[in-house]
Amino acid sequence: VEREALLRSVRGLFEKYVDNGGSILPELAMTAKNTEDPAHFADLVASSPDLTLEQRQQLLETHAVVERLKFISVFLAKQNEILELKAKIQSEVQQTLDKTQREYILREQMKAIQKELGEDEGGAELREIKEKIDQAGMPEAVKEKALKEVGRLEKIPQASPETGVIRTYVDWLISLPWSKAASDDWDIQQAAKILDEDHYGLPKIKDRILEYMAVRKLAPGLRAPILSFVGPPGVGKTSLGKSIARAMGRKFIRMSLGGIRDEAEIRGHRRTYVGALPGRILQNMKTAGEINPVFMLDEIDKVGADFRGDPSSALLEVLDPEQNNAFSDHYLEVPYDLSKVIFITTANVEDTIIPPLRDRMEIIRLPGYTEDEKMHIAKGFLLPKQLKQHGLEEGKLVMGDDTLRKLVREYTREAGVRNLEREIGTINRKVARTIAEGKAATVEVKPEDLDKYLGPERFEYGLAEKEDQVGAATGVSVSEHGGDVLTVEATIMDQGSKQEEFVLTGQIQKVMEESAIAALSYVRAHYAELGVPKGFFKDHAMHIHVPAGAIPKDGPSAGVTMATAIVSALTGRKVRKDVAMTGEITLRGLVLPIGGVKEKLLAAHRAGIKTFLMPKKNKKDLVDVPQEVIDTVDIKLMETIDEVLKAALLPGPNVTPAQIEAARPSIAPSGAPAH
Repeated sequence: VEREALLRSVRGLFEKYVDNGGSILPELAMTAKNTEDPAHFADLVASSPDLTLEQRQQLLETHAVVERLKFISVFLAKQNEILELKAKIQSEVQQTLDKTQREYILREQMKAIQKELGEDEGGAELREIKEKIDQAGMPEAVKEKALKEVGRLEKIPQASPETGVIRTYVDWLISLPWSKAASDDWDIQQAAKILDEDHYGLPKIKDRILEYMAVRKLAPGLRAPILSFVGPPGVGKTSLGKSIARAMGRKFIRMSLGGIRDEAEIRGHRRTYVGALPGRILQNMKTAGEINPVFMLDEIDKVGADFRGDPSSALLEVLDPEQNNAFSDHYLEVPYDLSKVIFITTANVEDTIIPPLRDRMEIIRLPGYTEDEKMHIAKGFLLPKQLKQHGLEEGKLVMGDDTLRKLVREYTREAGVRNLEREIGTINRKVARTIAEGKAATVEVKPEDLDKYLGPERFEYGLAEKEDQVGAATGVSVSEHGGDVLTVEATIMDQGSKQEEFVLTGQIQKVMEESAIAALSYVRAHYAELGVPKGFFKDHAMHIHVPAGAIPKDGPSAGVTMATAIVSALTGRKVRKDVAMTGEITLRGLVLPIGGVKEKLLAAHRAGIKTFLMPKKNKKDLVDVPQEVIDTVDIKLMETIDEVLKAALLPGPNVTPAQIEAARPSIAPSGAPAH
């Protein structure tokens, strides 16, 4: 019974072994299935190649049929287990191969279909995009993001609206400079030569640029400074940025911020919006094609804010050396390194720049040029430039120093040289026509010829007042266009029915109005010292007017000028026509310091002022004033209003109210706004 059971069990294992693909000849397998003799069956199974030599020897040495069947049973069970595991492995491998092959076949079919439809370029383009990503020098995080987007692009249909959005995004990532940089030229002598070739004067700015280049040469890891050029129009702020780029061997990028009110102009729009693009910072970086250009942010003082955000706040990250190494644009959504960019900003006035932004910048002021500096610029830069632009060879147009000086004095009145260049260009055009018509081979423009070329003089060079006058004092002002002189008029009038003690006209703003009140209060408190009769102010009113009534005027620096005009009107003492003054006044009669000393002195020098009265505490500001101005203008430092009155008023006896009425000044020439 045991033998029969073993035989059936072994026969079943053998059939399974054959079905699993065991290594036995088909003829032997068929013979074994038909054999009833257990001993013969064991011998037939033992002919399988899977048995080792030792196993065969052991089987031959076993005489008992039952033992031989047990041996064969163990062998077949083990072989079946091995064969089943092998089959399972092969099945899994085959499934993987089938899937891969299926995908391959489908892709090949898709390519064939696209080729028939004329859409075969897509695959080649995607391969080209991947190659460009590899060559772009992106950081790993950015590269991973780009490849992920390309993967999305491969899976979506070509006609999908998302295709264009993804493609544009990837193109932006590829086109931005990530590692390409201009090789800096740290030749300090050559840089100084280039700066001198392009701009006359400006020693402080040139020194600052050369100092940065010298330090960067010794310490390559130094972060770039954020320079801010502040000055009136036409002094060369923008062109100076171009010279800096040329001196350093870098590309120059200019971005105008005037009128920008949307934060997205700086940071870009998010990709969820239709037609979204990066901000103008990254757009200009793409144009530069390098990670270290000289980037000028022009007119930063004219950035506005509205419901769409505040661009000034967005610029805080751009202009912060500690943060701009990972600038975040809403469109890119990956950090971009701006730390190697040299940012330069320009402004006409710094007061309108928000304090946090101003704190990040190194302010360098360009107050304007003296008359001699304008002469040098005209001869060395403007005239040769205009000759070249108008096709005139050197020597075809001759303009002497006297002609240029008259042009500077009587046809332009500005801190910069923009209008001067414009007038020289006008002369060049008229001379070019004369030569082109064959009327002359060369033309010499003399001072008396300027009327013919430019018309009558636009400005009257000289003092603000032609004569010493009562109640009219000359002050100086500063605006975004530079410095200028202005006249402050004061007159006395009867109270009338309105019972007005004090009248201010000329678009005087709050601070200047309070300064005028302080000046009048000081004068009224010291009426006895000035010889004004007691009770005089009960019957008379004071009217102060600052001409150029259409222009708003503000600031405390006209305090001493208004006090001088009031005292002159009350006492009848004339104010010297060749004296200009500036300073804030207090109720105690002290003269406090003011701003814009250099601009005001330049304006006084342009107007032919001989004596300039200014606060003593502003003496430190004279360091910035050109030596030419200091040598020409007699600068007097004042501590009290008494010193101002002594220097500004001509000596003369005090007069009666009737004489004061007769000494009212005539209408003075219009001036300019005070700050």
